[in-house]
Amino acid sequence: MDFNVKKLASDAGVFFTRAVQFTEEKLGQAEKTELDPHLENLIARADGTKTWTERILRQTEVLLQPNPSARLEEFIYDKLEKKLPSRTTNAELLGQYMLDAATDFGPGTPYGHTLITVGEYQKRLGGAEREFLQTSAVTFLTPLRNFLEGDWRTISKERRLLENRRLDLDICKARLKKAKQAEAKAAAAPDFQETRPRNYVLSASASALLSEEVDKAEHELRVAQTEFDRQAEVTRLLLEGISSTHLNHQRCLQDFAEAQATYYTQCYHYMLDLQKELSRSSNAVSICHTSTVCPNPVSAVLSGQLSTAATAPSSSNQKPSTITVEQSQLPVTGTRKAKVLYDYEANDTSEMSLLADEVITVYTVPGMDPDWLVGERGNTKGKVPVTYLELLS
Repeated sequence: MDFNVKKLASDAGVFFTRAVQFTEEKLGQAEKTELDPHLENLIARADGTKTWTERILRQTEVLLQPNPSARLEEFIYDKLEKKLPSRTTNAELLGQYMLDAATDFGPGTPYGHTLITVGEYQKRLGGAEREFLQTSAVTFLTPLRNFLEGDWRTISKERRLLENRRLDLDICKARLKKAKQAEAKAAAAPDFQETRPRNYVLSASASALLSEEVDKAEHELRVAQTEFDRQAEVTRLLLEGISSTHLNHQRCLQDFAEAQATYYTQCYHYMLDLQKELSRSSNAVSICHTSTVCPNPVSAVLSGQLSTAATAPSSSNQKPSTITVEQSQLPVTGTRKAKVLYDYEANDTSEMSLLADEVITVYTVPGMDPDWLVGERGNTKGKVPVTYLELLS
């Protein structure tokens, strides 16, 4: 490899000179050129943006993927610019385990049927979670990483270059100051033997050299000042672009919040549907069980009334009596008010449909399934599921 020895020596000399200037500034032995206050504010703002962007990015990654090993794997794939293989979410894995367990226990059994129902909804939750993770990575994490790995690196590079230009400017200022001091000292203390012709020549030569040194230092200072001003302007323009970065991150944050809202809304609806499915299953099991052990009080009353009406002897002097649920007197226990939490659609005529946030009267009767209550709303009466109610004191 071909090395330019002169360039290496020159670069080493510049680096050493800058190091000396930086050290003297830290020790208070050299003057330091202060940046423009507006530029200083821009630099402080950019540093804050970089710091908080790193923290938000890191914590968002923890939120979306709590497993450190999985995060490390994603980081490696990203650096290798390879596509990350699809990973099963925990909810999907749980749902699959439930389906496998249902196959083992028998899908026709009550427990197996419930496992299938819950497992399917767990897999739906896992699918919604995977979609949320993918959307968040594209709309939120990627723009933050692009800023840190792209724009911020450019800003940092130009800031380092600005710092070098400032050090060069201060070095030129110190060099000019020393040259002028040497020239003034030589002018104030002439040679005591300058009456000799030879000393006249030496004194003139020294004065010419000092004047040349001052002119050279002034020229270098002008060049350094020009380069410093140009670099300060470039850095200022880049730092002012932080405002655009804030606007971009604001839009990304809104997209992230929208993705979160969509995900949690999907989960909420899935869980409502799951609750309805489980209530229906529980109701079917309860009806099947009570038909062989103990009849449902409300159904029994209805059946009894129908059988009575069917078997009552007809007479020309006696009209058949009609009995309704509202007219029947059942032993009531613990009549209370209850607030409806969710909408509920009645599955048969023995149940009563519910509307969210309405207040109804509920009570129970002896022998009734503990998961159900009798609800009343005006002249309407029927069974209602306990899980859809909030009992009021």
